[in-house]
Amino acid sequence: MTRFVLQRARHGVLSIIGIVVLVFVLSRLTGSPARLYLPEDATAEMVAQFNAQNGFDKPVVVQLLSYLKGTVQLDFGHSLLYGEPALNVVLARYPATLLLAFFSMLIATTLGVVFGSLAAARKNSFADKVSRVTSLGALSVPDFWVGIMGIAVFAVYLGILPTSGAAGPQYWILPVLTLILRPVGILAQVVRTSMVDALAADYVRVAKSKGVTERAIVFKHALRNAAIPIVTVAGVLMAGVVNGALVVETVFGWPGIGNLMVTAIHGRDFAVIQAVVLVTGTAIIVLNFGIDLAYSWLDPQIRLGR
Repeated sequence: MTRFVLQRARHGVLSIIGIVVLVFVLSRLTGSPARLYLPEDATAEMVAQFNAQNGFDKPVVVQLLSYLKGTVQLDFGHSLLYGEPALNVVLARYPATLLLAFFSMLIATTLGVVFGSLAAARKNSFADKVSRVTSLGALSVPDFWVGIMGIAVFAVYLGILPTSGAAGPQYWILPVLTLILRPVGILAQVVRTSMVDALAADYVRVAKSKGVTERAIVFKHALRNAAIPIVTVAGVLMAGVVNGALVVETVFGWPGIGNLMVTAIHGRDFAVIQAVVLVTGTAIIVLNFGIDLAYSWLDPQIRLGR
């Protein structure tokens, strides 16, 4: 177990370093943000002074080494847009994104498991066919299109839901519906496939011969044995929901890291861009590590680290 944890930690650190280096270099290729923050009639001396004050006058390698040294001390640089440490700016926005992602995945996982399990229990029935067609359509629709159509129908045409913000429960409806559509479709397909195999196993026939109810067989016995691919896909989808928040938060004006990221890119706020990528990458790696640990609970035959 210790070997597994150390191995995953090493891989995670190397992945984060690779992502940070890539984002750092690519962001610097856009040039200095001096012209965005100085007056239009700024002289060359003013631009040079701005670059010197913010360290943009140094070679990219020197800037990168200085940034990596700072991250070890949890110093992610200073935000040009907000005038405060970049890490503080990102952490202030993260709760809104995490809450949106958590509730979206909670609802999506529940619906996907229920629909997929019922479809598997009624294999090849009319309900199964409807479930498969519906889930296939749900996973095929782009998030941004769902968001725009939701605003057009429920906010503009019907006028029953707000278009943007996060001031109350009604503001959650459209973003959550937009985010859960694809995960529900994917999970329903995965759950159905896994449950069909699980329900055909010998222990299910034994349970039926002992008089165990169909509900208990489906949701207690078969579901746990089919849970490993479900947990894997759910974990990947959770990371996808956090990443997809960039689009959804922009469409709905949600005050999370997605909206912050877009603002930082437009303002060439390198420190905030790098902090968002670093914090998000770390969160996703920790999430994947938790999924690996869950495997051992779901199936004791799995040997972690091998």
